[in-house]
Amino acid sequence: MSDDTLDVLLIEDNPGDARLVEEMLKGAGAELRRIDLDGSAPDRSSVHHESTLEAGLKRLSEREFDVILLDLELPDSTGFDTLVGVVDAVEFTPVVVLTGQDDRDLGVQTIQRGAVDYLVKDEVTSDLLVHSIQYAIEQSRQERERIRHREQLEAFNRLYRISQDVIHALITETTREDLERAVCERLVESDAYGFAWMGGVTHSTDRFSMRQSASAGCEFDAAEIPFDGETERERAEVEAVRTREVQVVRDIESVSESERRYEQMRACGFRTVAAIPVAYESVFYGVLAVYDESPNAFANTDRENLSRLGEIIGHAITAVERKDALMSDTVLQLTFDQGGDADEIVSASAGGLTLEIEHLIRTDPGILAYGSVAGIPMEEFRELAERSRLIEDFRILSPEGDAYEIEVTTNWGEELVPELAKHGALVTEITVADGELQFVVDVPPGRDKHQLVEIVKEHYPDATLRAQWTVARDDPSIADFHLAFENQLTRKQRAVLKTAFHAGYFDWPRKSTGEEVAELLGVTQATFSEHFRGAERTLFEAVFDGTSGDDATPPSPWEPSDPGASPQ
Repeated sequence: MSDDTLDVLLIEDNPGDARLVEEMLKGAGAELRRIDLDGSAPDRSSVHHESTLEAGLKRLSEREFDVILLDLELPDSTGFDTLVGVVDAVEFTPVVVLTGQDDRDLGVQTIQRGAVDYLVKDEVTSDLLVHSIQYAIEQSRQERERIRHREQLEAFNRLYRISQDVIHALITETTREDLERAVCERLVESDAYGFAWMGGVTHSTDRFSMRQSASAGCEFDAAEIPFDGETERERAEVEAVRTREVQVVRDIESVSESERRYEQMRACGFRTVAAIPVAYESVFYGVLAVYDESPNAFANTDRENLSRLGEIIGHAITAVERKDALMSDTVLQLTFDQGGDADEIVSASAGGLTLEIEHLIRTDPGILAYGSVAGIPMEEFRELAERSRLIEDFRILSPEGDAYEIEVTTNWGEELVPELAKHGALVTEITVADGELQFVVDVPPGRDKHQLVEIVKEHYPDATLRAQWTVARDDPSIADFHLAFENQLTRKQRAVLKTAFHAGYFDWPRKSTGEEVAELLGVTQATFSEHFRGAERTLFEAVFDGTSGDDATPPSPWEPSDPGASPQ
């Protein structure tokens, strides 16, 4: 089939009739331009003549045609059996019957059996033949469109049902392993797809590994997927990892047999694949790959829904891992040496100055940090801080002594800290001592350490990972309170409480007033009070909810428990 040629298969055993048809089409000239071959019009015809049904079917197995002209009376087949044999061999190629019998009932029956039109040989003219071919091709195209739209609607409805079931599974499962397993199992249930797996790329091998999979009638190994760029175009699963976008291959049979990208899929009988990146915000959890035997399993309109499914799964994994991180009694600590150009304070630390920061808070003006300084008089530190590129503003919170507390607004980590936080990791400590700046990143269980190291390198290329170890949290018994703090407070409420605490708002006497804390956060006093009171109420509700149904009234701490006793 070509854009400028009408390819016709003529199955006719009478040489004279065959010559007549060829002459009619050859002399049609401009009349052929009326035929629409999916957006192009032919200016000539090419007739391929076979005189038996067997030869015609063989030619149909070798190539495609725009239309088939069929005589019902052939040496090896007659009547409706001839028509049924051809119709069963083609899916959408239109068949026009050419017969010597002028029988209206026969014409109706041939159309009922799958022919698009019925022509009597003695009545056929060049114009009538071209008109019939034009009509047959247009009818075939409309039928293809109807089937395509129906399949798309069925695929959309199926994916919608699956998505609802997956969402339910995500809500009910409590671990990442169970969550990923439930997704794969739902995708391969009886009304769904053939095979599904979730996994990612192993850094040490640059190969895929499957964390969970469901239903496959053959040995399918994700590690065998080519990931080395040897092929001209990467596989769908690899492209999904590289681009972070849904990739769909509608039919691998359209891919050259010489390419080894889809050999494993062919062996398993799969013809289509959808590779869905699983991510939440900037956190990438891997890929969900879904396979099926039908080339129409994934309609073009499904990409948006497939992408949304990946986002939903990523959001659920994030929620599970955040909960696990808060409940866990261990954490992986990574210690980095920043390196690079030395700041005034970093250089001064070689002479005995020590700056330790233990609390970093993200605010709209920047990063607010609290810590202590030792080894240098307060006035000398003031002078250094004014020249330092690390410190934009600072305040000393305690009297001068061997060490004194400070509050610092810094541009250090302004982009790194929020990026790490998206992955559940926190910068918990910064130390400037002995001519070096080191910082510690706490990584919750289950997170990809290599990915976090890469993020640090992106922001501070000279940073070097110096040490790593797993440490126990100080008091795992307060995990429930941490959950309430992280899950029930807004980001602004958490920032208000953290800043107020570390700025000394709760100390007695206070080191900072409400107005000063509001100024640090870049908000008004009224806004500070609104977030502060809202956070207080939320946390107190979390603490006291368990006692709301207790009928016993606890004794007042201001009154003696024995009415007869004297106040102390």
